[in-house]
Amino acid sequence: MQSAQKPFLRRFTTLVVTAGMVVVSTMASAADTIKVGILHSLSGTMAISETSLKDVALMTIEEINASGGLLGKKIEPVVVDPASNWPLFAEKARELIEKDKVAVTFGCWTSVSRKSVLPVFEEQNALLFYPVQYEGEECSRNVFYTGAAPNQQAIPAVEYLMSEDGGGARRFVLLGTDYVYPRTTNKILRAFLHSKKIADADIMETYTPFGHSDYQTIVSQIKKFAVGKRTAVISTINGDSNVPFYKELANQGVKAENLPVVAFSVGEEELRGIDTAPLVGHLAAWNYFMTVNTPENKAFIKKWRAYVKKNKLPGGDKRVTNDPMEATYIGIKMWAQAVRQAGTTNVDAVRQAMGYQSVKSPSGYEIVMDAKNHHLHKPVLIGEIRKDGQFDVVWHTKGPIRAQAWSPYLPDSARKVADWTYPWVCGNCTAPTYR
Repeated sequence: MQSAQKPFLRRFTTLVVTAGMVVVSTMASAADTIKVGILHSLSGTMAISETSLKDVALMTIEEINASGGLLGKKIEPVVVDPASNWPLFAEKARELIEKDKVAVTFGCWTSVSRKSVLPVFEEQNALLFYPVQYEGEECSRNVFYTGAAPNQQAIPAVEYLMSEDGGGARRFVLLGTDYVYPRTTNKILRAFLHSKKIADADIMETYTPFGHSDYQTIVSQIKKFAVGKRTAVISTINGDSNVPFYKELANQGVKAENLPVVAFSVGEEELRGIDTAPLVGHLAAWNYFMTVNTPENKAFIKKWRAYVKKNKLPGGDKRVTNDPMEATYIGIKMWAQAVRQAGTTNVDAVRQAMGYQSVKSPSGYEIVMDAKNHHLHKPVLIGEIRKDGQFDVVWHTKGPIRAQAWSPYLPDSARKVADWTYPWVCGNCTAPTYR
């Protein structure tokens, strides 16, 4: 009986050891890379905007790996597609953190997707880099906001439209997609316009759902509203709805010199598939344009075009760069610098090291991460659409502007000051410290 068991036990032991070696080998292999999550919609209504952010993230990771990686390891991107489905963003974020064990995640475009994943990142004490302009009124110790806050985009754009150079508008149309970013941004803008003595009767506010495609009636209403006073349209339309909106402007003969539209979510990528000849002179407010003439931007565009060509990306030599792509690039570069400084990918250590990280951006500015509110100091640029779908910069700030995470125009947030400087007064809380 005993002699019959010995060979079986020897075989079992060998099997366990062999299996153990496989496990160790797999773990060693995993330990040779640093996984990072890429959380962008590659299908659905937001794919028109988010696909390029995935692509530029992979380009930046490839660039870091080519220069030696991080901490002696290669960065391994884990790409997922939440498919413009906001609850799915949260599900995919949890998978990246719990299953894939990513060290950081770069992703989201819409504020509703960011709001969807925020509880997951705070619960798991994980890091998200969010690369798109947004409405503010938020500041999490688990998020680094590399896009613009309202005082770095929306407020300067409206100030420009009200100025003599911008046409002296005194009546405004607030037109957006029906979700948190446009509604909150327009709440801030309405309060700002009130401070400039613009009455509610001179403000038209309209929203359409994601994926909306019929703007005939809305554009007709805007034209009627504009009669009698110099009027401007503030567009917070997101995703592929921008295509039919701009086509309808052209169909109804809306000219920039008579009724200018300034967009906060339309850039070079969204204009790539549109006949822009009828849209010449309409505006966009961003922190970067592809036409910025700096050595850094020329190098950035050259790298992007080489990456597109090498990987045979759809669109080929017609692919462009834009503001959220620059913000993605800056965010990944800053995170890598913080990891090197901290000597680890530990979230708490990297978060502390992120404060005051700086990157010479493609726009040519030294961009700094604010240690207190986790937002970038960014320049503001306003561009006019050209016939070729690019932008001529017609106005810009002298330098980067510090982000206001909480708008001074909203009474409920005017006295709030987020401060995530280490050590945090609130200890383990997940809400900002206010003082």
